[in-house]
Amino acid sequence: MKKHIYLFLWCCCTLVMQTYAQQDSEEDIKVGLVLSGGGAKGLAHIGVLKAIEEAGVRIDYIGGTSMGGIVGALYASGYSAEQLDSIFRVVDFSELIQDNLPRSARTFYEKKNYERYALTLPFDKFKVSFPRALSKGQNIYNLLVKLLYHVNDVEDFDKLPIPFFCIATNVETGEAVKLDKGYLPEAILASGAFPSLFNPVDIEGKVLIDGGVVNNYPIEELKALGADKIIGVDVQDPLADRDQLNSAMDILFQINNYRTVNDMKFKKEETDVYIKPDIEGFSVVSFDKGQVIIANGEKAGREQMAELEALARMQKKQYTPFHVPVRDSIDIAGLVLQGNDRYSRAYIKGKLRFTTSGKVSFEKFDQGLANLSATKNFESIRYRFLKEGDDEKRTMYMTLKESKNKMLLRFGLHYDALYKSGALVNLTKKQFLFDDDVLSLDVVLGDNFRYNLDYFIDKGLYWSVGIRSTYHRFDADVALENLPEGESEQWAGINQIGANFSDMTNQVYLQTVFREEFSVGAGLEYKHLKMESKTVSDASNGRKTTFDNSDYFSLYGFAKLDTYDNRYFPKKGLYFDGDFHFYFASSDYQGNFSEFSIGKANAGWATPLIGRYLSLNTTVGAGTVFGETYADGLSFILGGYGNSLINNFTPFLGYHFMSFGGNSYIKAAATLDLEFIKKNHLNFTVNMANVGEDIFSRGHWFEKPAYTGYAVGYGLETFLGPIELKYSWSPERGKGLWFFNLGFWF
Repeated sequence: MKKHIYLFLWCCCTLVMQTYAQQDSEEDIKVGLVLSGGGAKGLAHIGVLKAIEEAGVRIDYIGGTSMGGIVGALYASGYSAEQLDSIFRVVDFSELIQDNLPRSARTFYEKKNYERYALTLPFDKFKVSFPRALSKGQNIYNLLVKLLYHVNDVEDFDKLPIPFFCIATNVETGEAVKLDKGYLPEAILASGAFPSLFNPVDIEGKVLIDGGVVNNYPIEELKALGADKIIGVDVQDPLADRDQLNSAMDILFQINNYRTVNDMKFKKEETDVYIKPDIEGFSVVSFDKGQVIIANGEKAGREQMAELEALARMQKKQYTPFHVPVRDSIDIAGLVLQGNDRYSRAYIKGKLRFTTSGKVSFEKFDQGLANLSATKNFESIRYRFLKEGDDEKRTMYMTLKESKNKMLLRFGLHYDALYKSGALVNLTKKQFLFDDDVLSLDVVLGDNFRYNLDYFIDKGLYWSVGIRSTYHRFDADVALENLPEGESEQWAGINQIGANFSDMTNQVYLQTVFREEFSVGAGLEYKHLKMESKTVSDASNGRKTTFDNSDYFSLYGFAKLDTYDNRYFPKKGLYFDGDFHFYFASSDYQGNFSEFSIGKANAGWATPLIGRYLSLNTTVGAGTVFGETYADGLSFILGGYGNSLINNFTPFLGYHFMSFGGNSYIKAAATLDLEFIKKNHLNFTVNMANVGEDIFSRGHWFEKPAYTGYAVGYGLETFLGPIELKYSWSPERGKGLWFFNLGFWF
């Protein structure tokens, strides 16, 4: 009997042990992945993920901060390491970080402002302040929304293909904020909002910045989710020595790193597989070295391959890749706006320029957002798409944070051979009288005083109203052949004289814009034109010789098309500027006024020839006077180099300013431009023209060009504007001359 009892107990124990052993064998190891912040150095995470995938490790949880949060969120949403590599390989981070927008996103009014000022500062209540950050993060947000659209409806990050969270910092309290719910693009934007580089992000009443300020390696939060083993990727800098602390920013980074370096002494010990890529020599903005950083990450991951493979063997279920669907459009059911207190719905929809009730391609959607962002009227543009029913249509909920800066102070510098040196000071006041208006005053101080006053009521798709007043003056040597007939006879044997020019023009006009690239309009113009010699006196009274000192009144119309990608060095796009003036009245200083009209047009076409390096830009311009006029200041006078010449003065390389002219002209030019280093250009230009009296009616416009010129030049794009040096010559003149330009033209 006793023997049977022992046998029974032994069987029970064996059964229990086998049961526990079976249960133990069915247990699975949960692996958590923690990714630290580090800006561009965080691209190394992608390389490490390649090694992790190759080892066969299944990641069950991901926690990250800053760039670690961005890479982690994309991986958690289903992208493979190879896909992430492909995505970041084509992203231009300098464009993203600086919130650069395509030129096509700006209206003609906005293009002019963007290509005129080197520095813009808030000036509310007549106090100069500085922006909160270099970038608003709008371009990055747009990209994240597009990349994460397939998980758009996921509000609990535990429901992602891989459960995820990221860390941000409450800038008001200094506390770490764990973001594991909400809208994923917004959450990771907040986690990566590096102070001074990106604006803080508002989420549920909290003002959030980069989580790396307080917790750059969130291992404790990852373990709390249930991770049994931790893989950690650390791309943080160690403390710098005295030789590396060469600037105020270096010292600020050092202070911020004190806590991080101390914390990592303990967090490293809690990490089962610790991976430290080589990030020496890289900074938080070394995105141009992205492929090297990714390769360093992959190398560091492979060095831990044995440990990773051992971890993979402990897992019973294998990693299953998630398929990210490819989408090229959004089906929008409607638009709900919030936060647009001062800007009307019509204004916003007019800028977006895409349908809010139907399918919209991502390309057109991005263009519309760029149009709205280019106005600079909004601190942030946040949006998401919510499902209203069972179909694929989504209602677009857009929350706008209007800019508090209604007044701006802007500056510019310029030098050229005609206007000489000029310092530009601009005061811009938005919402001066109405919600959608802007008042702008330019004052140019230097060798030649100038001003430009603009008032514009922007009605988007509808007719906008503008008022403009400008004043220009300059001195130039003028060939006598361009002076009124009869007057030049008294200076026989003199080739040219010095002359003073001044022009005050006031306009009231209506304008409408199609897309952001084509504009038509009409208006009423008053012009006071004065031309006098500074070197030759009038024999009758001993005073300066005055050629014109008249007021002119005209009706005018215009049409403009501008799809150039760059005003000064275009690689692609079309350009057209047509203008027609009917002069119906004058104060008639010379006593010979009769009604006349002037029509002119300029067209251009730019196209790349070899990738982004070599491009060709061809232009043609023509103009003529209809009727009799002796208003020589309104004739077509050619010569020199420039972009902002007034009235009908036209640049022509190979000749000095205002070397030849007539009442009609035709000109063609072609420029080959080689961008041999980014923003550095070598170019060669050829231009030719026929100019004279009534060349179109007489058929002289189609004859062999009477004037030709050539130029070779170097151009550098800077924040002040282009710096250009050109050597030009003409076979007819038999000698060359130099042109130098510094800064944006104004």
